[in-house]
Amino acid sequence: MHSRTKRPLVMGGTALVGAVALALGGAVAANAHVTIAEGTVTAGAYEILTFSVSHGCDGSPTTEVAIQIPEGINAVTPTRNGFYTLEKVMEDLATPITDRHGNEVTERVAQVVYTATTPLPADQRDAFELSLQIPEDAAGQTLYFPVVQTCEQGETGWVQIPEAGQDAHALDAPAPSVTVLAATGDSGHGDTATVDTAGHGEETAAAPAADQTPLVVTSLVVGALGLIVALIALLRRPKKA
Repeated sequence: MHSRTKRPLVMGGTALVGAVALALGGAVAANAHVTIAEGTVTAGAYEILTFSVSHGCDGSPTTEVAIQIPEGINAVTPTRNGFYTLEKVMEDLATPITDRHGNEVTERVAQVVYTATTPLPADQRDAFELSLQIPEDAAGQTLYFPVVQTCEQGETGWVQIPEAGQDAHALDAPAPSVTVLAATGDSGHGDTATVDTAGHGEETAAAPAADQTPLVVTSLVVGALGLIVALIALLRRPKKA
């Protein structure tokens, strides 16, 4: 389902975010944050990011998980989850772009919202997968995916982004994030080299088998001759009266 209404999530310094987190009224459990399993990704690569929600809001079951998509990522394919309905919240691009197929793109996925059909118990966890392409120019950056977790009672905004030099682990409700690594310049050659190496490996392994072919044939011939001799001997046995 597509919607033109973008749900507000907060991104900014710790002072502003701290005030908003208090306004949300959600209690944050220590060492039980919303996280992304894939800690590092590669610039330009297609990745599947797994968002883990490990508890409710101060004992209240989770009813909705809204994930904000950072700028630079336009298309997102969410994985279905049987306990939730899905919504892609769209927004217009300030400047339309052309994709690799030559199509004009005028909007992007701003958020992906999972709404529970059956609330997630506070003492259980769940995971949400998003397939997307990491921006090619994001090498060396950290991409943040702020999440608002709504419960039957209260909300928790996992939206805090560390300031320069600040340890994200020191935040009460850090936004889930991934670190983007640069794509290796010879990655393509590396893949080719792997294929080539595998090919040479197969050829190397096959060579001894080819050299042993005469020996195998000789063994078969000897075995066949032995069987023939045994049959002749059996036929020549005198018949009992």
